[in-house]
Amino acid sequence: MSTSSHTRPDADDGTAADGAPRGQAVLDGLVELLDLEQLEVNLFRGVSPPTSPTRVFGGQVAGQALVAAGRTVPDDREVHSLHAYFIRPGDPTVPIVYETERVRDGRSFTTRRVLGIQHGEAIFSLSASFQLPQDGLEHTEPGPLGVPAPETLLDIGGRVAAGRDGGWVARIPRPIDMRFVGEPAFSPTRAPSDEPVRVWMRADGTLPDNRLLHVCLLTYASDMTLLGSVTARHDVRSTNMQMASLDHAMWFHRPFRADEWLLYSCYSPTASGSRGLATGHFHTQDGTLVATTVQEGLVRLPRS
Repeated sequence: MSTSSHTRPDADDGTAADGAPRGQAVLDGLVELLDLEQLEVNLFRGVSPPTSPTRVFGGQVAGQALVAAGRTVPDDREVHSLHAYFIRPGDPTVPIVYETERVRDGRSFTTRRVLGIQHGEAIFSLSASFQLPQDGLEHTEPGPLGVPAPETLLDIGGRVAAGRDGGWVARIPRPIDMRFVGEPAFSPTRAPSDEPVRVWMRADGTLPDNRLLHVCLLTYASDMTLLGSVTARHDVRSTNMQMASLDHAMWFHRPFRADEWLLYSCYSPTASGSRGLATGHFHTQDGTLVATTVQEGLVRLPRS
């Protein structure tokens, strides 16, 4: 991956207010996590961080699979969409092998399929499409008005230190700086609301000038809060639910930097049958729409 980068003046190392590792060193660890080992033509291997939970984080396997796809595509083509299924829970104690199929190399579009494999079984599948940059029609949906600037909001560490959140969010490494507008779905003080869940996000440091890496970082981050918009509409706590991503789709509309602030607006239009559908939009600070996400997930009530 390219090593050139821009410099973000406010990037810093250290720990969050609640003692969790944060900053450039933690972000560099995530970049290394996405830098897959190539085993053979079309065959790659990725690992999970040593502080992983009991199953592999969905954003990690999606980001790594997209790296595997992108490594087989010419540099002049950029990913514009992905569609993925989470088939089995991933085991964080063993590597994941990513097998890439070169489906098509056309004049404008390139298509790849990737299968993530552990213990001889598929745990994840991804299809991704890449396009040669072209000019065309231009319009965009503007970002929401009246949203507080990220600098005015507490980060996750500040929220935990202030006693507003805790539990699973405390003291885990955080390569993504997240600033919630209002209360997150996991907050014990959040009231049910039909309003979107909004959070400012950016990589907590400076990234190299590598377009694929920025897209893969956003793919990783997109799985963090999206499904929480389902439980946010109900008088339940996401920490009391059985929740898991079932499928995930993304469309990348315009260039962006994942180490600059992006507003992620997540909304769930429907839930039924222990499944919830969630949609998300990423806007830059000037209101430009750069990516759209859709995910269906398992949202199962606790057994009585």
